[in-house]
Amino acid sequence: MTSSGQLRQAFGAFPSGVAAICARVDGAPVGMAASSFTSVSMDPPLASVCIQKTSSTWPLLRDRPRLGLSVLSQWHDLACRQLASKNGDRFAGVEWDAGPHDSILIRGSTAWMEVSLYDEVEAGDHIIALLEVHGLDTAPHTPPLVFHASQFRKIALSLDEELRTNAEQW
Repeated sequence: MTSSGQLRQAFGAFPSGVAAICARVDGAPVGMAASSFTSVSMDPPLASVCIQKTSSTWPLLRDRPRLGLSVLSQWHDLACRQLASKNGDRFAGVEWDAGPHDSILIRGSTAWMEVSLYDEVEAGDHIIALLEVHGLDTAPHTPPLVFHASQFRKIALSLDEELRTNAEQW
């Protein structure tokens, strides 16, 4: 039988991007990080994230009319740690913008989507949240934050890409 440590190590061998799912709840920003974001369908436009059933944040977000889903950039490692923390102000020092339906989008991300809950599927100790995409924007030259082997990593860019990315940031 496989131990949970072995399984975590095997799952961690697959690099993934990191997304933030956020909205205003009673006027205050509420959000969480998810390293299991993936595209699902073009028609209808669907994405998914996996959320631990023990999450105390998801119950606050799931029924909001719109959620902001931000694909975090390589400069968001500290923001991601905050959004994933169980204690403290998750939004301290994190720059964000509010959408028209109280969604929250993290500034400097590589992609932003306004989504709503389409469906949920129970899967072991997690919930797979299927999210319908209502609007989006991208910064295609902004490198994403990558989570691999329990660490944040950066994608190596070519010199041309690095120069273009730096010019866009300033």
